[in-house]
Amino acid sequence: MNDINNRKFVGILIYAVLTERKTAREAILLFPETNDKSIKCAYHALVHFEADAEMRYKDIEYREAQNDYLEYLAQTLVEGKLLPQNIISDYEKYYKGIANPWQNGIKGFFKEFLRFIN
Repeated sequence: MNDINNRKFVGILIYAVLTERKTAREAILLFPETNDKSIKCAYHALVHFEADAEMRYKDIEYREAQNDYLEYLAQTLVEGKLLPQNIISDYEKYYKGIANPWQNGIKGFFKEFLRFIN
């Protein structure tokens, strides 16, 4: 797949998480292998979403803000567009050493997840 199709696919995955048709973990494991910074940003946003499950349960305002943010990411990606540079820049510090779950399976996912929350 090319980058535009990958972005559209990732946008659909995010919508599936927001509508509870997939868990964040299931969606993360389906992310395509790519060097597209918008997709890497969306990956980290979903990892963050998964890590904040307890906070999302306790704080409705936080949950709504995070849902709105993910919805914006999904809407932009479904259109095949790049995410704005300021959003990409917020996540670039996490790109180094990313454990790509499509290469490392469940072990890679948990390794990245634990690294991310620590």
